[in-house]
Amino acid sequence: MLHENNRHVIKLSTREMEVLQLIVMEKTTIEMGNILFISPDTIKTHRKSIMMKLGANNMAGMVRKAYEEGFLSLG
Repeated sequence: MLHENNRHVIKLSTREMEVLQLIVMEKTTIEMGNILFISPDTIKTHRKSIMMKLGANNMAGMVRKAYEEGFLSLG
């Protein structure tokens, strides 16, 4: 799917958005699992999926691209 300006639309699931928000809040994998009632391995899977969808190579790039794509805001 493409935006009007021919950019691909990136879609994150509700759970991926929750994981992304917790990453920005500097929660550890274990803390995120406890908050969301899922295993640390599931958190890792969501994190990998987010990175792949955003085309990021590391966590810093993932957060930067999430801001650029409008998934996160500074306010």
